[in-house]
Amino acid sequence: MERSSWGTRAGFIMAAVGSAVGLGNIWRFPYVAYENGGGAFFIPYLFALLTAGIPILILEFTIGHRYRGSAPLSFFRMSGKKAEWLGWWAMFVSFVISVYYAVIIAWAMRYTLFSFNQAWGEDTEAFLFNDFLQLTVSPGETGGIVWGIFIPLVIVWAITLGILLAGVKRGIEMANRIFIPTLVVIFIIIVIRAVTLDGAMLGLDAFFRPNFDAIMDPTVWVAAYGHIFFSLSVAFAIMITYSSYLPKKSDITNNAFITGFANSSFELLAGIGVFAILGFMATQSNVAVADVASAGVGLAFVVFPAIINEFPGMNGLFGFLFFLSLTLAGLTSLMSITETYVAGFTEKFGISRRKAVAFGGGLAALISVLFATQGGLFFLDIADYYINQFGVAAVGLVEVIMVVWILRKADDLKSHANAISDIPLGGWWKFSLGIITPVVLGYMMFGLLRLNIFQQFDTETGNYEGYSNMFTLTGGVAVAAGALLFGILFSLGKWHKNYRFYDEHSEHPEAPARPIKEKE
Repeated sequence: MERSSWGTRAGFIMAAVGSAVGLGNIWRFPYVAYENGGGAFFIPYLFALLTAGIPILILEFTIGHRYRGSAPLSFFRMSGKKAEWLGWWAMFVSFVISVYYAVIIAWAMRYTLFSFNQAWGEDTEAFLFNDFLQLTVSPGETGGIVWGIFIPLVIVWAITLGILLAGVKRGIEMANRIFIPTLVVIFIIIVIRAVTLDGAMLGLDAFFRPNFDAIMDPTVWVAAYGHIFFSLSVAFAIMITYSSYLPKKSDITNNAFITGFANSSFELLAGIGVFAILGFMATQSNVAVADVASAGVGLAFVVFPAIINEFPGMNGLFGFLFFLSLTLAGLTSLMSITETYVAGFTEKFGISRRKAVAFGGGLAALISVLFATQGGLFFLDIADYYINQFGVAAVGLVEVIMVVWILRKADDLKSHANAISDIPLGGWWKFSLGIITPVVLGYMMFGLLRLNIFQQFDTETGNYEGYSNMFTLTGGVAVAAGALLFGILFSLGKWHKNYRFYDEHSEHPEAPARPIKEKE
């Protein structure tokens, strides 16, 4: 069957960058850098980018381009059933992430409107948790639907699924061609205004001042690798799926370097903007930057609204631009996450794209309503923690070990990439994938398992955030384990007859088509 394809190389790069540039670039990276050595953090960060981030991007770009399929189909074509489950595992991890990620975008969309009249009032924390989220139930309880979240959630899914229905070239590529330049322009405006604020230099000094003692701490290096890993959308099945739509002659390594450095450039831009604004907030409140610096939901929906309240002149416009940037960054990532299972279902069952969007996207949208309830924040928090720590990180670790050490495909993939790329892959690529990445990810996983299994969190229950054993098991552990279980189950079925063959781009740009034996 004729496969969808990108219209231009720039379209693919914008889509890949759009996937990588998400909410974490804005609300996570600045704080991670600040907490781990400030300006000195960029040394392990750059090292991690060159020895893990870009090498894994090259790996996934090459897998997708060579085997011409979604993550499950690409791994099946790589080595039959013994590898297919890995693609499904990654895909179901993305499915879980999509159902709660959409809700956070809905929050940002609603806050975009709140910005015009600062509807959050003076007590931004109370507004978020009491008025907006209506968090009046205990962890594990749903409560009623919060209509102020449900309605924008419907809009988020309507936009995302509408784009996916339009296809790769007319949908995803066209949307990213609009969203990414708009996002960059908006954030440049935010940064320009931020650095002119009173106290901005105080914030930038806190962000950039190097603490070289910190980089002697192994945990700082682990933090750098961890952030790079999560930031670039690797091990989500996204980059394999996106690269499968590339044309026959595509420069794999150049595309990976451009995507990696574009993502890092936006993170640096975000760091400048965020800490310039935090410096302003600290000056206004007559406190240290450390007292106002935070990350995640607290930074975006509590600290920034408080800052906007104090903003000198046109604070409504500034707030609108900030939350619009969150919305756009979220949408570009959500459409890429959702595309992974749209492509997977299309190819496994031989159904049309329209049916796959309706089934996969519709199911995700339906489940996401859980996070639009009064107890939705608790479900979101625990699902996010466990699926990221024991889903994405675990998939990445297994992926590199499987491809490099078990299936021994690194040399074949390197030959494929080198045949069509300007920058040849040398020994550094295989060493990075085969040694550095497994060691770092393995160390991370060991630490996380020890922390969670032996309940070493400094909370009353010993669990993450002090949640009960039952809620931790059902809302967190079961979700992460379920992604793996569904991955294995889906790999047991046969592929539709239209997708059991390589097309003309498989294995090598000049290779002929050949069948895949289902019994493999």
